Amino acid sequence: MALVGPDRGRQGQARKIEVLVVDDHQMVRQGLRSLMEDEPDVEVAGEAASGREMMCRIRERDWDVVVLDITLPDASGLELIAEVKAVRPGLPVVILSMHPASEYADTALALGASGYVAKEDAAAKVVQAIRAAAGRARYVGGPLPEENGSRGG
Repeated sequence: MALVGPDRGRQGQARKIEVLVVDDHQMVRQGLRSLMEDEPDVEVAGEAASGREMMCRIRERDWDVVVLDITLPDASGLELIAEVKAVRPGLPVVILSMHPASEYADTALALGASGYVAKEDAAAKVVQAIRAAAGRARYVGGPLPEENGSRGG
């Protein structure tokens, strides 16, 4: 019989990183869900299409990581970082944006985000950012202006 601890699920298997995906485009949410189905340690455990819906879901349960679109119909993802941190201070937020990292990553990280990935980046970078955030590290999927090409990881 396998031991079950805080990071173990049934039969001793490692517990998956449970992700809340927040994006107003259903196709993006479905794409991320599909991408993570192939990952042994990450799963989309919930979805939200707006900032209001996200805040309801965050209050309902604990999540390991939130993947948050920067542009939502009812709020800016950048502004929502503060709201998330007010309710769940330790909850890592990874910003997913159509804008390159050079435009908003510095701001997102300064506001408390754990990561930043542009939607044009390879899908694997989203998974890398989620893993980094779950491990309490920062991740940026593209160059930051002042770092001139260095990448997080």
